[in-house]
Amino acid sequence: MKISRNPENIHQPVAPYVHQIEVTGPHRWLTLSGQIGMQPDGTIPEDAVAQLKLALENIRKNLENANMEVRDITKLVFYLVGDMEASQRKEIIGDFLGDHLPCMTLIYVVALATPSLKVEIDTWACKEL
Repeated sequence: MKISRNPENIHQPVAPYVHQIEVTGPHRWLTLSGQIGMQPDGTIPEDAVAQLKLALENIRKNLENANMEVRDITKLVFYLVGDMEASQRKEIIGDFLGDHLPCMTLIYVVALATPSLKVEIDTWACKEL
């Protein structure tokens, strides 16, 4: 079972996420390498928003390959280079997650693996057996 909580003795989440998810019982875990906004042919859009959308789509494809869904995500860590409008970022992530609320961290970094990359997302997912 996965139990989501926002403890009353700390601040409420500042975006659509939860502070903690407790996992009990028999489960199958999936850990993804950082997903980037790269097309299957190796091309990378210049725009950070396009990269964010593509990285999230790559996460969805990885989940599907493992017979999982977005609702199985327990943790997302976003690494972003440069500035991205917060409302636009929240809308894109919200569209991806729907009503699912995983744990989430967002970090702005100076650079990623190559200069053309502006977005990378680490993902953990868990599915009950």
